[in-house]
Amino acid sequence: MEDAYIIKGGKRLNGTIKLSGAKNVALKVIIAALLFDQEVTLKNIPHIVDVQELLHLIQLLGAKAQFVEKNTVVVDGRSLNSNKVDFLHGSKIRVSFMLMVPLLHKFQMCYVPNPGGCRIGSRPIDRIIEGMKTLGAKVDYDSDTGFYEAELNDKPAGTYTFPKVTHTGTEFLILLSLFGKDRITLHNSAEEPETDNLILFLNQSGAKIERNGKKITIDPIKSLKRDNPFEILPDRNEAVTFAILALATKGEITISEISPSLLETFVKKIKEAGIGVAYTPKTMFRFYFKSFVKASHIETAPHPGFMTDWQPNWAVLMTQAQGESYIYERVFENRFSYVGELRKLGAEIEFVKIPPKDPKEYFFFNFDPNKKYNQGIKITGPQTLHGGVLNITDLRAGATLAIAGLVAQGESVINGASILERGYENFIDKVTSLGGDIQRA
Repeated sequence: MEDAYIIKGGKRLNGTIKLSGAKNVALKVIIAALLFDQEVTLKNIPHIVDVQELLHLIQLLGAKAQFVEKNTVVVDGRSLNSNKVDFLHGSKIRVSFMLMVPLLHKFQMCYVPNPGGCRIGSRPIDRIIEGMKTLGAKVDYDSDTGFYEAELNDKPAGTYTFPKVTHTGTEFLILLSLFGKDRITLHNSAEEPETDNLILFLNQSGAKIERNGKKITIDPIKSLKRDNPFEILPDRNEAVTFAILALATKGEITISEISPSLLETFVKKIKEAGIGVAYTPKTMFRFYFKSFVKASHIETAPHPGFMTDWQPNWAVLMTQAQGESYIYERVFENRFSYVGELRKLGAEIEFVKIPPKDPKEYFFFNFDPNKKYNQGIKITGPQTLHGGVLNITDLRAGATLAIAGLVAQGESVINGASILERGYENFIDKVTSLGGDIQRA
C-alpha cells in the first residue's frame, strides 16, 4: 500500500464527529504513569502512530505499556531495566525526550537521543536543559552519537523561570519535580489545558501541584498511587480540524463531547468570520456555514491565544473567505511549509513581512536577528481550488492538505499519509462519515 490518500473533492460535508482523546495529553500521561510503583490504567487514549511508537519504546526499555482495549492503555514501569532509549524509534517522536524523567528517577543516569517529530522549527530543548540544570541535574549532549546524557544524583530543588513559554518544558519539569527535596517553583509556565489535564492526573494520584496563573509550585511527595483509571480530555486540535473541514466545504458539523473553554478562542474567531456556532448543554458544538466567510487576521500564541496548530487549517478556510486574510505565526519559525502545496491547488497566498517593534519579545521562538524569517502570509479569496498532487511535511500541515483536497474540485493525491496518522485516529472513517470521498492509495 502506498503512503498516500486519494481524495475526490468538491462535496459539501455534513454530519457528527465524536472526538478522540487528546494526543498531547495521551503521550504525557503514559510517560508519567512510569513513575508509579503499580500498574496504571489510562482511558480515551487515541490509537495513533505516535502513541504506538511510544508504547513500543517503553516496551524496549523493559516496562509494560500496551492497549488492552480499543482506547485503553495499561502501563507498568516497575520492570524498567534499561536506561538508554532506542535511537531509531526515539528519534521518530519528540515526546521520547520526556522518558528522561522516569529513567532518571529509576537509574539516576540515562541516555536519550535527540528528539524527532515534525520539523516545524527549532524546538526549545535548550529551555528544558537549562531548567534541568537549575533544578540540579547534569546534562551533556554528544554530537557524535546524537544522545543526551543526563544524571541526577540528588533530589531536584530550586526555582526556574522559563525565558519563553513552552508546554513541553513545563510538563517535563513538573514531572522532574514531583519527588524533589523541597518546594519547587516554575515561573512563566504554560497554561495549556493539556498541561492542566496532566496536573489533574498527577494530583488525583497524590501529587501536590498548585497553579496560580503562570506560576506553578510542586511540593515533594514520596510516591504516586491510583485506585482507578484516568480518562484524558478530548482533542481540541481534532475538533478544530473537523470543524474547518466541514465549514470550508460550506457544510455543517456537530462535534462532541468537548468543554467550551477548550475552544473559546477558536469560536470567537469563527463568529468574527460570519460562521454559525451553537452549543448544547451536552458539551456538543454545532458549526454551520451561512452565506459567506469574512476575511480575518490571526496571530498565533500559546494558550489562551490562537493555537499555532490551528493556523494551517485556518488558512484553507480563508481561501474561501471574502477579501484578504492575514496569518502571523509567532510560535514556530517554520510553520508555513504548506503554503507552496496550497498554491499547487490554485490558492492565492503570498508571504508578507511582520514589522514588530521588538521581535525577540513578539516571537516565542529564539529569534535570531541575523536570520531571515517568513512569519506572515496574506490569503486572497474566495478561490476555486482544483485537484493536484501534494506532499505532507508535518502533522498539522497534513490535515490542512487533506482539507484542501476535500474542498478542491477534482481528484487530489496527498503523499505522506502516515505523517497525518501520527496524530489523527480513524481519519479516513471520520471523513467518510461526513460524506467525504477519501481512501488510502
